[in-house]
Amino acid sequence: MTTSPLANPSATRALLETYGLATKHRLGQNFLIDNHVIERICALASLSSDQLVLEVGPGIGTLTLALLQDAGHVTSIEMDSELEPVLSAHAALNANFSFIMGDALKVAPEQIADVSGGGPSILVANLPYNVAATIILSFFQTMPSLNAAVVMVQKEVADRIAAQPGTKAFGAYTAKLGLYGRVTGRFEVPPRCFMPAPHVDSAVVRIDRRTSGDEVFDLMAWAEGEGCTRDDVARVTEAAFAQRRKTIRNSMSSSGFEKQKLDKAFGACDIAPTTRAEALSTSDFIRLAAALAQQG
Repeated sequence: MTTSPLANPSATRALLETYGLATKHRLGQNFLIDNHVIERICALASLSSDQLVLEVGPGIGTLTLALLQDAGHVTSIEMDSELEPVLSAHAALNANFSFIMGDALKVAPEQIADVSGGGPSILVANLPYNVAATIILSFFQTMPSLNAAVVMVQKEVADRIAAQPGTKAFGAYTAKLGLYGRVTGRFEVPPRCFMPAPHVDSAVVRIDRRTSGDEVFDLMAWAEGEGCTRDDVARVTEAAFAQRRKTIRNSMSSSGFEKQKLDKAFGACDIAPTTRAEALSTSDFIRLAAALAQQG
């Protein structure tokens, strides 16, 4: 099993003291100190020696050092400039490790590919919880090479990612992420596995990019042939959920969609206009967006 030399309280404290560091809650830093969790993350990622791994928020490198044992190359993006000396030390000892200092949402995919020696195939990270959902969706949208993500997030975010239609957790974010990937694994991580212990529960989820043969992928390919883009699907989805207590017809019309066109599209898709958005699946939103796009 893959482990990390830093995944315990004493090693973490020693490194923090060596570099004169203190945890910074403003950047969502809670250091992982449980090797069992590291083992489970690595098992879920199932890395091979030819894979290019992308990590966001490496911190002091606890997960990084484990990933480096299995991956071909790991590129980490870190926002906290005070952690640069720590990451530089790791890079000096590991030829297959590179890092970029900056905001992960502002670093261009081209820069990541240049540093990594190609587009990364998997995101494996203990993500900063305040931007985790945004990072996941953005990376799947902007990095076609990214085939999967194994990410630690706040439990509530994991619930949204994995939610099924008809549940309270299912929302616009779930449906939009569903255009790109599907959840294929998950496990929970309690607060005691971190230092300092956060006030929220965490979970690790694996998301695999949809490919040919997948119902949603194939349906989206058809919709694109009808002149409907992923952006169109996203706009329809956001409008449907804009006022989620209202019916989908009222919510979407309040967001600027013409009622006459909506009624025609609902009829074509066999969707009752009195339905609420959370009852629809990602596939339903694709069909609805395509029906609206066909009307011009």
